[in-house]
Amino acid sequence: MGETTKRILVAIPWIIVVIAIIVVGGPWFAAALAVFGCLGLREFFLMAEDYRPFQIPAYLSLVGIVASAWLGTEFNVLMFLALPFLLIFFGAARRKDRTGVTGSVAVTVLGIYWIGLALSHAVLLRELPDHGAALVVDVLVGTFACDTGAYAVGRMFGAHKFAPNLSPNKTIEGLIGGFLIGMLGVWCAGLYQDWLSGADALILGAAVAAVAPIGDLFESMIKRDLDTKDTGRLFGPHGGLLDRIDAVLFTIVVGYYVSVALVY
Repeated sequence: MGETTKRILVAIPWIIVVIAIIVVGGPWFAAALAVFGCLGLREFFLMAEDYRPFQIPAYLSLVGIVASAWLGTEFNVLMFLALPFLLIFFGAARRKDRTGVTGSVAVTVLGIYWIGLALSHAVLLRELPDHGAALVVDVLVGTFACDTGAYAVGRMFGAHKFAPNLSPNKTIEGLIGGFLIGMLGVWCAGLYQDWLSGADALILGAAVAAVAPIGDLFESMIKRDLDTKDTGRLFGPHGGLLDRIDAVLFTIVVGYYVSVALVY
């Protein structure tokens, strides 16, 4: 069985699960994202275990931030962003050996905000009236179309390295191809949504495709610093959860604000 076939077979059931969660929405969507968020935090903390992150406060904070997005508004999410500092302080105060505690706090806060803040925006986007589910799908389509397009164009035409110190395989040609294909992906999805004009779909697609490589490079920077190739094996040959949603953690935030500006 070829590597590409293996990747497809692993991806199909996960795509079905994601679509089902988006369609159901409500508390099930928020709960699923909280679970995924905790799994992502676990992957990150295993990579950064030398920093001794405060794991229980981090999990509680992430769940609280995601829940606040479902139960409230952006204001409530902002309120809960203060929660991690309180919980982390209690965890640090209980630790007998507080050597390197500043690094422990920093890594813990990074994990919470990197993953939790993005997932709270996914909940906010899904909870938008009438079109929330479709907009989540649009952002995901644009993100993965950009990623796939960048990979394909880079393999075929890539000659000029884009960020060799962060991700040596990325090329300028792949970056341009991914941007155009990602933008086109959202535009094509918008053809089936009469409430989203072609121009608005292109704007949303451009925003998503512009930010997606940054999310990818951000995770590559973290993995390179922590000397890690894959964040885990949850997706088999695809790597860990963070390997699959690194771009989404950035595009879902931008997608929410662009969607609010264009549609609402």
